Amino acid sequence: MLNRRHLRVKVLQALYGYHQSSNRDIKLHQKGLLKSVDSVYEMYIWMLSLIQEVVGYAANDAEERANKHLPTAEDLNPNLKILENRFVASLAANKEYVAAVKKYKIDWTFDPELFKSLFNTLRAAPEYREYLDRTDDSLHSDKDIIKFIFKKVILKSSLAEQVFEDKFINWPVDRDVLQALIAKTFKNFSNDNYELNKLAEVTVNWEEDREFIVDLFDQCIRHDEEYQELIAVKTQNWEPDRIAMMDTLLMKMALTEFLNFSSVPVKVTINEYLEISKEFSTPKSNSFINGILDKILAELKASNKIKKTGRGLIE
Repeated sequence: MLNRRHLRVKVLQALYGYHQSSNRDIKLHQKGLLKSVDSVYEMYIWMLSLIQEVVGYAANDAEERANKHLPTAEDLNPNLKILENRFVASLAANKEYVAAVKKYKIDWTFDPELFKSLFNTLRAAPEYREYLDRTDDSLHSDKDIIKFIFKKVILKSSLAEQVFEDKFINWPVDRDVLQALIAKTFKNFSNDNYELNKLAEVTVNWEEDREFIVDLFDQCIRHDEEYQELIAVKTQNWEPDRIAMMDTLLMKMALTEFLNFSSVPVKVTINEYLEISKEFSTPKSNSFINGILDKILAELKASNKIKKTGRGLIE
């Protein structure tokens, strides 16, 4: 699921889009921010649907094999146990999942060859043969083959990779979150009473997290000029065009948290943005950002502008 670091990245991307755009409608960009979070959940539902489709293709495969010119005995009497897979049956019966499929208008008819490719890979795997040969089936063993389909068939498929890259612009960034959501689903689907099995949630507490990202985005824009001045004073020896835009945005976001988020500890803020800079900015950004923030923070402390409450300690 999306943790606070992932959510900060979403805000960073939204701020970058805002500053690159000629449209300064904050509400419009705010909607884009929230949509970027929702797209992670949409991606999750598309992936669950793809798993369901791969399993369901066993019926199509059996029909194709039976219609071969010279079908073998196995072609005429295929093992279709996977069509009764408990995990997939529980998924299909899940009202939240069914509603999400309808909401996102999920329809895989645009790429029918994808299922065939993925199922052929599955059918050739020794793990699938072992699954078919088992006689002591349970929800646990049924989940094991679905885990295999997800991790070793779908995620290893260049065709599936391309489909998700084309459909979701943030696929490279959100892929790890997707895997965590699927893993959480496997954990949640542990009851033979399908009504008790729940989908994963996109965040631990969306109501709080929504407020956090919207407030962070809005406050960062509202105080943009003020924070730009704080940064400019400490980077006088740097030519402005040599400072990466991502570095500037990361520092402004950190300053926003220093001054406007009383429950977020200063150390947490610094560590989060230094880690984000490693992935989204230049190799030298980490030390540069750390140095500038330390100087600004020292002055903010001296002027008693850092107000933290509860567990949000300055030190």
